[in-house]
Amino acid sequence: MHNMFLKGLSVSAATVALALFAFGASAQEKKATAPKPKPPAACKTIKKEADCKARTDCEWVAETKDAKGKVKTKAACKAKPKAPAKKDEKKK
Repeated sequence: MHNMFLKGLSVSAATVALALFAFGASAQEKKATAPKPKPPAACKTIKKEADCKARTDCEWVAETKDAKGKVKTKAACKAKPKAPAKKDEKKK
């Protein structure tokens, strides 16, 4: 009788221990969040003039040729330079 009681108690203790470990592991799991939207493509990766001009932060740079007609620089989409921040200096 005493042996059966100890076996039952050990099985119960093992079950409780497993339940606690499972609860602890599930508490550490990260919650699934909505994926962040991808930022727009960098201007230098855009190959088409229409796509480049459609964006306000990009500008299309035309190709340049030398006197013989040889292309010196290819046409490309570049990022517009950012306007410098205005400083509001007040003299006292």
